[in-house]
Amino acid sequence: MAKLTQIGRIMLAPMLALTTSLMPVASGLVVMFYQLERKLEENARVSVQEAVYAIDGALDRLHASAELVLPLAGKPCSQAQEKLVGLLQGGQRLQSLVLAQEGKGYCSSMDDALLYDSLFIDQDHPAMLVFDPPTAPNAVLVVYQLRQDNLRVYASAYGMELRNELRGFQDGLTLLLEFGEDYIWSHGDSRDADRPSQSEFFETAHSEKYGYTVKGGYETGFTAREARQSLLQTMPSIALVGILTGSIVYWGMVRVRRKALGATAIRS
Repeated sequence: MAKLTQIGRIMLAPMLALTTSLMPVASGLVVMFYQLERKLEENARVSVQEAVYAIDGALDRLHASAELVLPLAGKPCSQAQEKLVGLLQGGQRLQSLVLAQEGKGYCSSMDDALLYDSLFIDQDHPAMLVFDPPTAPNAVLVVYQLRQDNLRVYASAYGMELRNELRGFQDGLTLLLEFGEDYIWSHGDSRDADRPSQSEFFETAHSEKYGYTVKGGYETGFTAREARQSLLQTMPSIALVGILTGSIVYWGMVRVRRKALGATAIRS
């Protein structure tokens, strides 16, 4: 029995040192995972708001162009078309400008005046997506409508303008723009078979000005990959802290035991 007690005392120091060394490791891992989740959550929340600001800016440019040519709406196409073409050639990043009256397109910078006749019927918002138009096969356009009484101006740009804005968010977050039932994101649009995965830390933001919605989220498995990467970067430091802590505790207990044995030997 005395021998077992002695063995227990001998093993106490390394066992306690091991337990102590694991505590900072466990605590460090918990803090690391917590901080990672909070970072991803905050980034998703802020990014969808910033995306609304960026996309609103792109649509503001369409609005400014439409507003510039609104005085031409209602005038004969022979008087207006040259100015429409000139504005497109002026580096405005436009695809086309169309004038309409009584719901009918009648003058365009391209051969697409009739394309927009019925696009905005029952549409509550001024912007929408158009896929595979005759003037740009296999492309997607974002079309903005400006109204004044029975007059309208349609200003369009290639969807690449929106994609370029979304690609500015290079942090692993997948951002998607919804215009009604249609959507576009940096690597695809509504014509794709499946939507991109946004299952982790999903956030949304709505544009009050133009009526579209930004949806943001990380693809399935993104958090796990980030956690593994963070673990590879921080584990050596956390492990070193654990080893040092355990070593200090172990040698402290050894010294105490030696002093106790020495005191016992002196009394004997």
